[in-house]
Amino acid sequence: MDRTTAGWGSGLLGVVIFSGSLPATRVAVGAFSPLFLTSARAVIAALLGAGLLLALRQQRPARGDLPSLAIVALGVVLGFPLLTALALRHVTSAHSIVFIGLLPLATAIFGVLRGGERPKPAFWLFSGFGSLSVAAFALGNGGAVSAVGDLLMVAAVLLCGLGYAEGAALSRRLGGWQVISWALVLALPVMAILALATRPASLAGIDAPALAGLAYVSVFSMLIGFVFWYRGLALGGIAGVGQLQLLQPFFGLALAGLLLGEPVAWTMIVATGLVVACVAGARRFAR
Repeated sequence: MDRTTAGWGSGLLGVVIFSGSLPATRVAVGAFSPLFLTSARAVIAALLGAGLLLALRQQRPARGDLPSLAIVALGVVLGFPLLTALALRHVTSAHSIVFIGLLPLATAIFGVLRGGERPKPAFWLFSGFGSLSVAAFALGNGGAVSAVGDLLMVAAVLLCGLGYAEGAALSRRLGGWQVISWALVLALPVMAILALATRPASLAGIDAPALAGLAYVSVFSMLIGFVFWYRGLALGGIAGVGQLQLLQPFFGLALAGLLLGEPVAWTMIVATGLVVACVAGARRFAR
């Protein structure tokens, strides 16, 4: 199997894992505050990542890698989880998942700025039209849209795209799972303080679904998913493999309807399908 094929396969596994993040966050945020959920998931994942680094005797990153690791931590350890948790207090997970359609474009832009990639001009036409389709969907829902929730999701996507591109570029030297593990360890002191400061007074009233949601976003969304995702971006290219994120709304919408019983409007399906078609075209011109 060549590097590109391996990258796409690894990236697809990452997308499948990430697809459960927003439904799991929606369940967990009903029992935990957004700040606690964000910090607790990072602490749990950081302890697991630190254990892997120690067990496998990984070399510490160079001093020059620390700024990049800090950007990864800001984007995917703190920014995206916190902003999506806050957004899910204003919008349903089915609605928020469609905003993931902006992630391929955001990732590609930061792939150019931080990863040195140069997609062909047609790539930007397809990706830009796909992003406009997502924006049109959000604006066309009238009273069903929360301006606060939508703005939080847009900010989350921008930070996530930056963290993806920065981590992918760094993974070419350090390895995918090493990058997310070191970023989690770097953020651990701050996240541990936040977790202690915002912890629930008692776990007695926390139901099993909320605990399961916390476990999923801690182990899978915050660590295991990134092992496959950063490896995929590093092997297959940030802009190209990044287009796989357009499959995430399909998986996520299905999970939201199946697990949470949330209504999935036909407009959501049409918007997601249109965006997927646009980015599938963009993929042909990613390099």
